[in-house]
Amino acid sequence: MSKESSLSPEAKSVLGAMVSRRAVLAGAGGLGAAGLLAACGGSDSADSANSVRWGNWPLYLDYDEDTKKYPTLDKFSEQTGITAQYFEDYNDNDEFYGKVQAQLKLGEDIGYDVVTPTDWMAARWIRLGYTQKFDAANIPNKSNILDSLATPSFDANREQSLTWQGIMAGFGWNTEKNPKGIHTLDELFAPQNKGKIVVLSEMRDTIGIILLAQGVNLQTVTEDQFMNAVDYMAKQINDGWIRGVKGNEYAEDLTSGDATAVIGWSGDMFILKSENEGKFDFAIPDSGGTISGDNLMIPSTASAEGKANAEKLINFYYDPAIAAEVAAYVNYVCPVKGAQAEMEKIAPELASSPFIFPDDAMSKRLNVFRSLTPAEETSWSEAFQKAAGN
Repeated sequence: MSKESSLSPEAKSVLGAMVSRRAVLAGAGGLGAAGLLAACGGSDSADSANSVRWGNWPLYLDYDEDTKKYPTLDKFSEQTGITAQYFEDYNDNDEFYGKVQAQLKLGEDIGYDVVTPTDWMAARWIRLGYTQKFDAANIPNKSNILDSLATPSFDANREQSLTWQGIMAGFGWNTEKNPKGIHTLDELFAPQNKGKIVVLSEMRDTIGIILLAQGVNLQTVTEDQFMNAVDYMAKQINDGWIRGVKGNEYAEDLTSGDATAVIGWSGDMFILKSENEGKFDFAIPDSGGTISGDNLMIPSTASAEGKANAEKLINFYYDPAIAAEVAAYVNYVCPVKGAQAEMEKIAPELASSPFIFPDDAMSKRLNVFRSLTPAEETSWSEAFQKAAGN
């Protein structure tokens, strides 16, 4: 899409503020105690009236390397008296859903009071009745959500979800191997990257970027166009160009040298860049990138106490000052009104970054993949997974 007016409400919204999901760069050694618990999944201690259990993506929250703590999460506990158990259990939406689906269907505790699925997966949770509606009185800061994010198609009144962060997908690369950068699909599949390319297991990001390069509008993509893009990816895998289709762990391939180019997420790449003296970089493709959001949601299986505590947690993170603290660490799109002004106080250089608070020029290059019917979601996902070798 070439015009901002052609963006969906979800796209326009995600463009107003920004934070970033950090990739797992150092394994368990880089995680705090809460992160280490993630290996075992969510906690079974659902009977505590003074705790809340949050399942999120790896390194997607402000983290202090010296104290091995999450500053804003500690602040939440200090203010509310609620112990927050934080689990970095998301690597891929389908993978996480597969882990809890049976319990959700049976109405059994899944070990989380807050989950953080991406838009399309959030739509599935809501459609299947696997989330609880918020008590609006417990989340007064809900009014701080960006206007453009306030009425997504999957939850028009934001009764069961609030955006956690926005995610831009594009090209990432090793600057030593790709000194001129990567801005087109042809440049991604340059000779120096053969056998060292990794693409995202998030279907809408990887196939979306391929479709955009093929001149397809993501809001009107047909099955034939989608399958053509899947065939293109499959050929690159079979011909030895793509070495893997992965979730957040693609960053490990970059840092180890196993990968020199990726279809990846902006926040991950900028963290890699800052922590590796500019060895890595990122760009939205010339043909356009994708944008989506991760959402704070309360599972249908959370107890009454867990739900109430989850609402307090969500309300806390919708305070603009807190949202700015998170944004300063993660570098993805922040959905909270007032966060940019708060960022000016703590990190002025980040407040002006189009990758954290996208400007109009950036907004025009970002695209949201259209909603799929349940039948399309099944058949298109099956085709993608088959091509990926799963």
